[in-house]
Amino acid sequence: MQRIDRVWWCIAALSGAMMVMLGAYAAHGLAARTTEAMVSAVETGVRYQAWHTLAIMVVLVWRQVQPLAVQRWVMALWALGIACFSGSLYLMALAGLSVGIVTPIGGVLLMAGWLALAVVALTANH
Repeated sequence: MQRIDRVWWCIAALSGAMMVMLGAYAAHGLAARTTEAMVSAVETGVRYQAWHTLAIMVVLVWRQVQPLAVQRWVMALWALGIACFSGSLYLMALAGLSVGIVTPIGGVLLMAGWLALAVVALTANH
């Protein structure tokens, strides 16, 4: 396994741990501190983080069979998308920070990752 893939596995593992912690906090402790809308925002962030963390792991498994440099772009777009989309929702709900413009940028990055995945899949030599 390449060193960079080990780093990506660590990123995925940390993202997984973080989403479990934030999901548990949203389910058990956040409601007493904030509104139902903010709890829902954290749950949305966790859900999107979970799906994209899982997607990163799937690409990492694919890299074991067919390593392509472009796959890293897909994972990077998703990781940045998680940070911007989910991260902005967490900051809004947990710290009261207004970073609303970052959320749609994160969504665009997540979509760009999926589109990049389609390009990689169509152009990869089999």
